Amino acid sequence: MSVSTVTKDKKSVRAPSVFDIPGETGMPLFGHTFKMLKDPVSLGAYMRRKYGDVYRSYSFFRHSVSMHGPEANEFLLMDREKNFSSEMGWNPYLGRLFPRGLMLLDFNEHKGHRHIMATAFKTGPMKGYLERLNAEMPKRIAEWGKTGSFQFYAAIKKLSLDMATTVFLGLDPDTDSSKINKALTDMVSASMGIVRVPLPGTIMARGVKGRKFMVNFLMQEIPKRRGIEQSDIFSQLCNAEDDDGNSFSDQEIVDHMIFLWMAAHDTVTSSVTTLVYELGKSPEWQEKLRGEIKALGLNSDSLPYEKINDLVLTEYAFKESLRKNPPVPATPRMTVRDVEFMGHTLPKGTIVGVSAVASHRDPDVWDDPDKFDPMRFSPEGGAKTRHRFAWIPFGGGAHMCLGLHFAYMQTKVIMAHLLPHYDIELPKNYQTEFQIMPIIKPVDGLPITLKARA
Repeated sequence: MSVSTVTKDKKSVRAPSVFDIPGETGMPLFGHTFKMLKDPVSLGAYMRRKYGDVYRSYSFFRHSVSMHGPEANEFLLMDREKNFSSEMGWNPYLGRLFPRGLMLLDFNEHKGHRHIMATAFKTGPMKGYLERLNAEMPKRIAEWGKTGSFQFYAAIKKLSLDMATTVFLGLDPDTDSSKINKALTDMVSASMGIVRVPLPGTIMARGVKGRKFMVNFLMQEIPKRRGIEQSDIFSQLCNAEDDDGNSFSDQEIVDHMIFLWMAAHDTVTSSVTTLVYELGKSPEWQEKLRGEIKALGLNSDSLPYEKINDLVLTEYAFKESLRKNPPVPATPRMTVRDVEFMGHTLPKGTIVGVSAVASHRDPDVWDDPDKFDPMRFSPEGGAKTRHRFAWIPFGGGAHMCLGLHFAYMQTKVIMAHLLPHYDIELPKNYQTEFQIMPIIKPVDGLPITLKARA
């Protein structure tokens, strides 16, 4: 392998190389790809023990650098010097499937789009979304109760898709829901496909086909929403303007909606599944949350917007479930220039990533990290003294998840409609394993029983 050089003051200076960073390539051609797909947590732990908090590896046909620890998370996510491209970091995985989504924009362009989109997440629209959630949730939860025993992951996936269809699009949940579900599922699965081109029969081909369906579906809807005031997110984006009157084109609306729809649907599915699993293992926490909900003194299960922040313990429990199993396991970026960090030079054009899973399970940061302990997020549990980038399920910095408050709201609404009426029970001596990539989910679908309370 030749060593590249640059000329400076008539002297030959060796250019930085990713191979200067400690690490290994792994198997010929495929590197660590199969280990990454099967068990990225064990792979990361091994590499970190052997090479330290900054190391090089090879997967999905490219070299990348992983950085660990709260300081690394802050350095990459805050990106105060604009060293890292989110677009180029995500593009190898999502570029064919979710192009031009908010997470795949950078710097001033990202800021401009985010500013327009933020109008859809202000208090007024959020109250409208909450009304839709409260209206639809009782019958969904009642259907679960009638079923009794079922696979929770499939059930919450359908519920979150129905809610996304209602809240995001303002359409009846039965509107092409099976086709939408398949399209989004195929697109997310394709993001981790080993074959990165849409050859016939590959999951990438199915993902590209899914995107085509979603584009056609949404394009047909846009003319119906322009100039019409409705409380769904799609209509909000069709009519959103910033203070200077800037708005989105039809294609920009489609790109943002596909990404938002996927993000809300899949991440809520993953995070609520994890919360239900932990509550099933911890009946005492079920009772604590149930008591907190009852203490609101509601005349019905509907959760008022003004009461959302009163569910403090529910929020702690949700945060702890996100700590143990964050839906998005890792965050990639690409360096746009040579970057110095912890004595290492990250060359321009290098994929660099931080891992929420590794950060959230780090015993140097979290006492007894395998334990479910929501009080970690209370002031007395260390929430005020812990490094603010030790917990990163929603990312951070300019690309902090725009819908994080919607995620809290939807989860609290589900709990407010579920826990007062049912006990969550798991099979005796039950444990499950979680698939990590591309979205965290239980490998067995999480079998549960809802037992009606007297």
